[in-house]
Amino acid sequence: MHQLLSKIESAIQLHEMSNAELEQLGGEIREVLCNLLSTRTAHFASNLGVVELCLAMHSVFDFRTDRLIWDTGHQIYPHKLVTGRYHEFSTIRTRGGLMGYPNPKESEYDLFMTGHAGCSVSTVLGLRSGDDLLQQSERRSVAVIGDGAFPSGIVYEAMNNAGGMKADVTVILNDNKMSICPRVGGLATYLDRLRTTPFYTGLKNEVVRVLNMVPVLGDPTERFLAQLKEGVKAGLHGGMLFEDLGFRYIGPIDGHNIAVLRKYLQMVKNLKGPVLLHVVTEKGHGFSPAASDPVYFHTPPAFQVENGQPAPKASGGSKAFTHYASDSIACQMRRNPKVTVHTAAMCQGNKLEPVRDEFPDRFFDVGICESHAVAFAAGQCKAGLRPIVDIYSTFLQRSYDQIFQEVALQNLPVVFMMDRAGLTGPDGPTHHGLFDIAYMRVFPNMVVMAPADGPELSAMLEYAVDHDSPCSLRYPKTSTSDLQRERPPIELGKAETVRQGDDGVIVSCGALLSSCLEAAEQLAEEGLQISVVNARFIKPIDTEMVRRTVTESPFVVTVEEGCLQGGFGSAFLEAASDAALDTRHVRRLGIPDLFVEHGEREDLLADYHLTPTGLVAVCREMAQGVEVSGAAH
Repeated sequence: MHQLLSKIESAIQLHEMSNAELEQLGGEIREVLCNLLSTRTAHFASNLGVVELCLAMHSVFDFRTDRLIWDTGHQIYPHKLVTGRYHEFSTIRTRGGLMGYPNPKESEYDLFMTGHAGCSVSTVLGLRSGDDLLQQSERRSVAVIGDGAFPSGIVYEAMNNAGGMKADVTVILNDNKMSICPRVGGLATYLDRLRTTPFYTGLKNEVVRVLNMVPVLGDPTERFLAQLKEGVKAGLHGGMLFEDLGFRYIGPIDGHNIAVLRKYLQMVKNLKGPVLLHVVTEKGHGFSPAASDPVYFHTPPAFQVENGQPAPKASGGSKAFTHYASDSIACQMRRNPKVTVHTAAMCQGNKLEPVRDEFPDRFFDVGICESHAVAFAAGQCKAGLRPIVDIYSTFLQRSYDQIFQEVALQNLPVVFMMDRAGLTGPDGPTHHGLFDIAYMRVFPNMVVMAPADGPELSAMLEYAVDHDSPCSLRYPKTSTSDLQRERPPIELGKAETVRQGDDGVIVSCGALLSSCLEAAEQLAEEGLQISVVNARFIKPIDTEMVRRTVTESPFVVTVEEGCLQGGFGSAFLEAASDAALDTRHVRRLGIPDLFVEHGEREDLLADYHLTPTGLVAVCREMAQGVEVSGAAH
């Protein structure tokens, strides 16, 4: 039994705790995190690093009325444990259980459902502005943002706005020298300099107070003294960047010292105007294997809590699409010296470490700056290179205008590798990659492909690198195998018929082809011979395949792991409509108009008839002329 943690029903109870009690509570929280998260894949090291900061904040502020936004939200587990969710915590990231991110449905302490980085300062500023306009100015507004998310452009847009408004907002910079991988860029160097040249806040304030007392002695003297004052301030600390944006900079301070944290948080609580509190933490703090290797322990597989070693697991298993993608990118870089690769703080997630190590001069990790990544790639492409942008489907949304203007409008042959397309499982609605088909296929010049397996991904990437217009490939977070078959070469806008049958057609878009083939085999045992088509191209769609399947088949089922609105099935029906074909016997399977909750991928696929069992049921009922619940026109 956790003596303190088990008794906490609300974070307000932390106000009455001593520093020693909060330190004991922090130890209990780390014990819970280590014991539970060693049994499943979850965000681990980030949560260990914010335990003291979380407890100190909740002991100073009352976030039932004050405002708190955790940027990104993956480091929210200690917050959940002290806001009445301790007894449910064992369900985190499981179907029907707690989300691994903030969720307003779970608690009044969670204001936004988040999972993407960089927006916290903007949303906190909006909350502050709303509270002021509604005469609720007594509320405090706090954003906690990591140094990995801090280089995002939207952060500086918001800070610039907040400084101009002189808004009463507090931004807490959680500086652990890490993003998911080690952070990159000039701002990382700047923060390192701040960490290694700390100043004493009291001394700074006293010197500035004295300088402010200097009387005005005429314009030349005043200008000189103003410059002297700024020089002295700059010499006392390195936070001038933030102060020039209108923020009072305080720090850096020790993010694992409860007493120090409470002291400074109480100070900033009483300050007016924008404040940035720079807190230095250690990712993985309190569990030495995670502190020693925070990249691996960002979201580690199950491990032995005694020593951090991976838990024993069954050998074998198929190669993941992500590994195929990484190997294929390296192959193209060997084949063509003009190929470069860009990612946005996802080197580890996209398994690009071997690419980075083999081609350091042609590998570009720009940090959590997806818009910049795409525009940067467009510039390289215009200069004569062949850039590949390798970013998760859900994060590529953040660069939508750059895909439009800098790439598609210019008809530049940039290749987009959209990892984690489809249902990603326990990460939930912010991480499912369900919208990329819809948002990519609307652009003129854009080619959109969906490989069915690893070898096809490799072939499509080679085709895309050699193609003369922008191309995108989508593939899921799952393993894949080589679907052994004779493979026609990749030809623009041409599908592949994988199985012949006269009783109906399944048209598969992407990695669900293996499930479609399995369903067809099961249906054959019932006497139904079903054709299976591998669409390959979403845009341009194979219009001859559409005409043939619609006019010659008793029924057609389109299958995709993405949203139905604007998805592959919609493209199929558009092509049929353009050809004036009767489509009453066509049904679309995919994700309906909703945000999908978290859960294991196979369970979520089953919800939408996207497993072999579900496909068999749909085809069986289509053959009988029965409307199927969940299948869409």
